[in-house]
Amino acid sequence: MTSWLNPDEKQKASRAASATVARSMLIPAASLIAARWKNGGGITHEIAVHPPAANMDSFDWRVSVADVMQGGPFSRFDGVDRTLVLLAGEGMQLDLATGERHVLTEPLACARFPGEADVAARLIQGPTRDFNLMLRRAAVTGSLTLWSADEAESGQSGASTRTFTADVVLLYCAAGPLELKVGDAPPVTLTPGDTLRLDAACLLPCTMVPGRVPGRVPGPHAPASGVLLATTIQYHKAVT
Repeated sequence: MTSWLNPDEKQKASRAASATVARSMLIPAASLIAARWKNGGGITHEIAVHPPAANMDSFDWRVSVADVMQGGPFSRFDGVDRTLVLLAGEGMQLDLATGERHVLTEPLACARFPGEADVAARLIQGPTRDFNLMLRRAAVTGSLTLWSADEAESGQSGASTRTFTADVVLLYCAAGPLELKVGDAPPVTLTPGDTLRLDAACLLPCTMVPGRVPGRVPGPHAPASGVLLATTIQYHKAVT
């Protein structure tokens, strides 16, 4: 028996056949190891780094969360592009020697700056928690975007879908809980601080469904309960 597909069905079947991922790994927030800064000004929780076990001088890319207790100068990282996102706290002000200034006072506010810049940080009022992405220009390119359940189209019951193609995809849960369905795999539940890592993703559809938050009243104007920080990384040359 011959089964005929209309053009739309053919396109969907083609995308499904092309969608691949070599490996997926859940990195729970509870598994992160805290490392106190030498100057005592904060604590870093490393999420992932490449090469594995690389130090601060040898990484190609690094993703972490930092609890910042006091202001001061940032460490210098020549040849590295940095992205910082405010996760919690009243915020911070970053002043670059070039005169550029970043004031992060809203949740999920973002600052991008070169690692070789002289940066002085001032806390607005008390400690903060920040998400940090560091990319070595000679080795990788990458980006970080905000993925919110607010992106859901009308009638989709809060579900929001994105398609990823990258050597590494890191999906950090900044607000949750939420469920994430990757391709045809069973859904994965993420709570705040959890990260789902995907390696060698090709045309990979990922669907986010926000979970129920106690006390949250559902409705068309209710704030989204699901927010991911979506990082994509591409190596300049093949990694074996």
